[in-house]
Amino acid sequence: MPYNALPLNWRKFPERYNLEGSYCETCDTYYFPARVLCHKCRRKGKIVTKEMPRIGTIISYTKVHVGLKGFEHETPYYLALVDLGKGVKLLTQIVDSDDSKVKVGAKVKKIFRKINEGSKIGPISYGYKFKVIK
Repeated sequence: MPYNALPLNWRKFPERYNLEGSYCETCDTYYFPARVLCHKCRRKGKIVTKEMPRIGTIISYTKVHVGLKGFEHETPYYLALVDLGKGVKLLTQIVDSDDSKVKVGAKVKKIFRKINEGSKIGPISYGYKFKVIK
């Protein structure tokens, strides 16, 4: 079968769908993407899976006018560095938001969107993007 089933992808990439990361219970440190070993405690740390916060704050952003191959049709679009708190930051696309609302300090929330259509690993890829909230 040339395409992976969506449930299989869901299990293979939990960070893509659920914003799952990891948390060291020993030193109270969060990681995204997930780690199997705490870089502070090393082997002494007890790592568990945690879902990351779904709401964050834009700390930096850029408007992309020339997209990567496969994303040319989406230009212009925003990429933002989002602080989710607890030391977790991620680079993500900002969608469904007025240009005037995309700014440093704006609150954003995770939403589920199509990433691309058709590839060797499946017909459609889904994942998280973020949207400005009031």
